[in-house]
Amino acid sequence: MSVSPGLREILARRIAGEIILSSRPGSTMRKWRELFAVSQMTLSDTMGLSSSTVISDYESGRRKSPGAKFIRRFVLSLLRIDEAKGSRFIREFAKLTSSPSMAVVDLREFPIPVRVEYLCKAIGGEIVAVKDKYVKEVNGYTVVDSRKAVEAYSGAEYAQLFGATTDRALIFTNVEAGALPMMLVRVSSLKPRIVVFHKTTPDEEAIRIAEYEQIPLIYSSSPTVEQLVKSLRKLYRIALRVKLGRRKVRAPPKISA
Repeated sequence: MSVSPGLREILARRIAGEIILSSRPGSTMRKWRELFAVSQMTLSDTMGLSSSTVISDYESGRRKSPGAKFIRRFVLSLLRIDEAKGSRFIREFAKLTSSPSMAVVDLREFPIPVRVEYLCKAIGGEIVAVKDKYVKEVNGYTVVDSRKAVEAYSGAEYAQLFGATTDRALIFTNVEAGALPMMLVRVSSLKPRIVVFHKTTPDEEAIRIAEYEQIPLIYSSSPTVEQLVKSLRKLYRIALRVKLGRRKVRAPPKISA
């Protein structure tokens, strides 16, 4: 599972900035090296230094503060080493800096069950996998930023996506790799009623997982995330009016973004 370039850049800037602004840059370099669990020799080899004593001299203060180019090489080498190990530290950093709630764009429980055909009409949805499994209704929806969810959620935190019920539409936005959201669904014991990909056509692997899990997979052509959420909230308001007896719905409502 890849780490997003954005997260890598954020971490790189944080490390470099802390070293530059530190009154004891050598000690700060040592702190980050030890957090990454990298030896002086391994780091020196990755940086292409002639000897590990260069790193040792900076960390002990025997050398003057390193220049910007050296710090850049230092930081990028730490990240490169961690990525070669599966990005363990980078992922831990993501958990510390990315609150699971940041991944949720919108989450609501419908006042009454809403037919899937109405939901599809609202978001410009088309079923692309598990077409033969008829799911009549959903009781809520969660719009989630796919990239942030993959970075921030552990198994326990994933449950926060479901609100009061799993009988809902799990709608993924910002899908960079077509299979990642379905992989998140696959490894969890909690399963949504349907899954929606916004503006990204599910790839063959995502479809294969959906077929295996028997969860209908829908592609939404809603132009933007803002319009997607606006349409869903409009559907919510319609459901609320129906519950209060202020509107009778005999056909799928015409909902525009």
